[in-house]
Amino acid sequence: MKIAVCQMDAAISDQEERLSEIERSASEAATEGARILVFPELAVTGYGAGEVIASSAESLKDSPVLARLSDLVKNLGLAMVVGVALKQADHVFNAVVFLRPDGSRTAYSKVQLYGAYEKGLFQPGDAPSLIVEFEGLKLGFLVCFDVEFPERTRDLAMRGADLVLVPTALPKSSAGAFIAGSVVPVRAFESQIFIAYANHCGADQNFAYQGSSCVAAPDGTLLASAGRHAELIFADIEPLAYEHSREQNPYLDELVILDPA
Repeated sequence: MKIAVCQMDAAISDQEERLSEIERSASEAATEGARILVFPELAVTGYGAGEVIASSAESLKDSPVLARLSDLVKNLGLAMVVGVALKQADHVFNAVVFLRPDGSRTAYSKVQLYGAYEKGLFQPGDAPSLIVEFEGLKLGFLVCFDVEFPERTRDLAMRGADLVLVPTALPKSSAGAFIAGSVVPVRAFESQIFIAYANHCGADQNFAYQGSSCVAAPDGTLLASAGRHAELIFADIEPLAYEHSREQNPYLDELVILDPA
């Protein structure tokens, strides 16, 4: 399966402009034959929009924005992973929504909130990602800081995920370069799965971003990687092509869990 990852320019601050960019990128990805397109964390509003994020949050079922994007994926015939703020009761969550051409929606709320900024805006999620099947692949979802905890990725792999889709807002720094270039590929290698990692680039009113979106394979290689500017990258996800890696590195099959008692 061909997938696409969209690295978005953080300088686009107007929500309507961001939605137009999402639509343009989706059309290009569909033309190139992608079956899944992944956008960054809080792609609809922008990560650095502050209180605007919480005030514009909508519910999963009754969101005009998600209805618009659902129509988009239905018309284009591809699936989309997009970072949004979701409202449930009196709480707002930093979430990812998986939109399928059949109109169905699956959401996951970020468990590992990062820093005072996020903790001041969002409630942490309290449930692991569902495993969703799409065109023969089993998909799991994480958001940004989640993937930096090996337990999150390993849990999805142990439950059968082939590909983990990760919208992110990785900041520009030496640590950010290390996370994108080393941590993400290691997460793929140590759990023998694919990871698609979609980041912002440039800067908004509050933060600067690393860029360096990527798709990592089970053997730790990067199938695709972005630089510092807005772009679409593509990769072919072929689980059977990495059976040799799983045989050489059978971490999931050989894991021994000891009882501390």
